[in-house]
Amino acid sequence: MTLRTGRSARVWGGSATHRIYSVVVFVLLASLDNVAIGLVPPLYGAIADSFSVPQRLLGLVTAISFLVSAVAAVGWAYFGDRTNRKPLLMIGTLIWAVGTGGSGLAGNYPTFLASQLLAAIGLGAVGSVGFSVVTDLISPRRRGLVMSFWGLSQGIGTLAGTLVGGLLGAADWRRPFLLLTVVGLAATAAYLFTYDIRRGQSEPELAAALATGAEYDHRISRSDLPVILGRRTNRWLVLQGLTAQAAFGSLVWLPVLFTERAREQGYSPATAIVVGSVFATLFQLGGVFSIVGGLIGDALQRRTPSGRALVAAVGILAAVPLYLVLFFVPIRIDVPDGAGTGTVVAAVVGSVFTEPTVGLSLLTALLALALTSANSPNWFALIADANPPEHRGTVYSLGNLVNGVGRAAGNGLVGVVFHALRAAFPPPLNYAVGLAAFQLFFIPTGIMYWLAARTSPKDIADVRQLLHTRAEKL
Repeated sequence: MTLRTGRSARVWGGSATHRIYSVVVFVLLASLDNVAIGLVPPLYGAIADSFSVPQRLLGLVTAISFLVSAVAAVGWAYFGDRTNRKPLLMIGTLIWAVGTGGSGLAGNYPTFLASQLLAAIGLGAVGSVGFSVVTDLISPRRRGLVMSFWGLSQGIGTLAGTLVGGLLGAADWRRPFLLLTVVGLAATAAYLFTYDIRRGQSEPELAAALATGAEYDHRISRSDLPVILGRRTNRWLVLQGLTAQAAFGSLVWLPVLFTERAREQGYSPATAIVVGSVFATLFQLGGVFSIVGGLIGDALQRRTPSGRALVAAVGILAAVPLYLVLFFVPIRIDVPDGAGTGTVVAAVVGSVFTEPTVGLSLLTALLALALTSANSPNWFALIADANPPEHRGTVYSLGNLVNGVGRAAGNGLVGVVFHALRAAFPPPLNYAVGLAAFQLFFIPTGIMYWLAARTSPKDIADVRQLLHTRAEKL
């Protein structure tokens, strides 16, 4: 039997406050790993000058880190689907905190690269194992909404990393890395007070058995891997990340685009970094609308088992023309050069209301990000819907691996493209042309979601029947 009863099963739980606290810790950690990722791009110029290396080598650090984190996540997730997940999350958090601290203390480029790669190994645990934990708390009916908060926390983390990196690191690029190290150590301590969430506790088919004290004891094994890859919905959900993340990965260069626009208008490097970071942060606020995408996905999924995939497909494809407009709308920047960070930030925010081109750009960016943000919660929810609990962390990590390859390619290759385009398009136009070209990768992404909409009904039904059959064996 794979559903066990006993006193040990009853100690997994906790009070409502304890449960909420645990979820908050998991979601915050999901945001912190993206803060770590977002720190470096706004500081490419400052770090490159400090180590006397070209900026493109810093872009290479980010690209390789994406890939290493994604590869490490597969191993973390597989063991997380077999063992106690809480210790793995704590170990992973400690590793990325140490790597982030080493990055801030690095005295040369090789040491910085090695520290970033160490941090990337730890980061792989937070997303993959954390995803498995959180899905065990969410009923299928509300998965889109709750996973929108999970995805939103990661987006906010990226924005926070961009903002903290640009503002706190404008005068000293090492400062934000050291600050984040302290936060990471505090987060590790916070894990000590979370409780172990039971596998499958959110599944309606298992509810009656678990309520009597049964334990869902199925664990992944190597023989399950062909089964996972045999689900057609999994294949489309994994493969879409290759093209989607090529586009998303290129967007980490947004701060550089707006920094170059500020420098073109005569601003000093320090002021230009602040301007670029604030503009990039403002323009990515459309990601908060992922909540709407999750709600729409939940609503449509209750009407048709193809609902989530259709919402993601439409959102991705409709955003492409808006991105193309965003990168070419001219922006007039009017801020006091050399002023304090707070003064520059206030001037940039005020320009949204005083400069029509800035307001138009912000509106375009909000719409584009709002549409593409429908991808994230529905992708998360579809993985949970189409797979039993013991497979979810591994499927997520496989998708994350492909995402990492796509994101690394997008982040790394776009730097090469920017450099190649300089011959025909002087900065910042070369950045605008390069970024626009990379958004075309969203087109095959939308097509793959449409294909997932055709396969997901059967795969979801199969999982529901499998869980029902297992519950009857108690």
